[in-house]
Amino acid sequence: MSSHDAMLSVTVTARGALRLKGGHLWVYRSDITRAEGVAPGALVYVCDERGRRLGSALYSSSSQIAIRLLASKVLSKNEVLTLLQHRIDEAVRFRQQNVHDADSYRVIFSEADLLPGLIVDKYNDILAMQVLTQAFDRDDIRQTVTEKLAEHYPGNSLLDRVDPHIRELEQLPARESQPVSGEKSATIFTLNGVRFHFDGSSGQKTGAFLDQRENYTAAARYAHGDALDCFSYQGGFALHLARVCASVTAVDSSRPALEVAEQNEQLNRDAHTCGEIEWIEANAFDLLKDYSAARRQYDTIVLDPPAFAKSKKTVEAALRGYKELNLRALKMLRPGGLLVTCSCSFYVEQSPFLEMLDTSAADAGQRLRILEKRGAAIDHPSLLVFPRQLISSVLSPKLLIINSLLSF
Repeated sequence: MSSHDAMLSVTVTARGALRLKGGHLWVYRSDITRAEGVAPGALVYVCDERGRRLGSALYSSSSQIAIRLLASKVLSKNEVLTLLQHRIDEAVRFRQQNVHDADSYRVIFSEADLLPGLIVDKYNDILAMQVLTQAFDRDDIRQTVTEKLAEHYPGNSLLDRVDPHIRELEQLPARESQPVSGEKSATIFTLNGVRFHFDGSSGQKTGAFLDQRENYTAAARYAHGDALDCFSYQGGFALHLARVCASVTAVDSSRPALEVAEQNEQLNRDAHTCGEIEWIEANAFDLLKDYSAARRQYDTIVLDPPAFAKSKKTVEAALRGYKELNLRALKMLRPGGLLVTCSCSFYVEQSPFLEMLDTSAADAGQRLRILEKRGAAIDHPSLLVFPRQLISSVLSPKLLIINSLLSF
């Protein structure tokens, strides 16, 4: 048996074959016509209904995305592993060339680096790895990844950060977050000259929000006066604003997150112009309602809420939530003030979000101008070859910097 024959084939419909020929990387389960004997997470050949091979791919037996294409040519298992090594090399090289003034960034971003199902973040001398698919949970692929990361980042510790929900969806056996190599699970890392604590045993996603790294700097360029940072988490925006603003108030509903934020403040106190940051544990919706009613006023307001729309069905409700937040914030914004408003809701596209802001401004009696539309940082790139609705979401602004002009 040759090395090529050792890999099984999955047959896709004409529609699935057309998607792959058009440059797409995914084939959904509804377009799989034959996958007999194919194990979960297998390396497979993809064939059309006439038996013509369309490329080599990773297979999932549980996900609605059944096929993730790796290459449009036929590869053996060993050739696939070599290809993965080369792509890790390319991902690391891209970050080293393009990420500046930070010792922390996303090293590997799944499909965007043609490594579908793998995320790796770097926090100073700690790497945090997250496996999202059956294929990248294979022992041979895990070994390939860990060895290559050790080659590029010698002396760094590597943590396996586990999302139990993802493993359940992928029908993978339960696994605890654990060190893979090295002894460190906590460190201090730097973004834009601002220092943060990282604890690999806690935190959202794989830790802090690295995708906002460039946006933190952009917001600080315009920020001034009295600042209010809502949904502050561990102080990403607040700590950047504290270097340029007269006062900073930061709000989050999570006490553990605010405790880390206060520790982060101690690391950066010498560079602050605002004195002590006021950290408030509260629901941002409730606080904005109370502050707006009390006619509190700010020169800079940041809104960086969690995702409101988890599916297409919840988009309208999400836009109502964004409207409430932004309307109350705009009522509290002084003339000439700055609103930094964010959305990380995958299903909320640019046009309805801008319409929501337009009606919020009218209701608040504010005339606004957009200074910047921004997305995620450069270490979080995105592929163009995706379904139309995915492209529009990816290219939508993650963050808008808006300047309040004269009331009208």
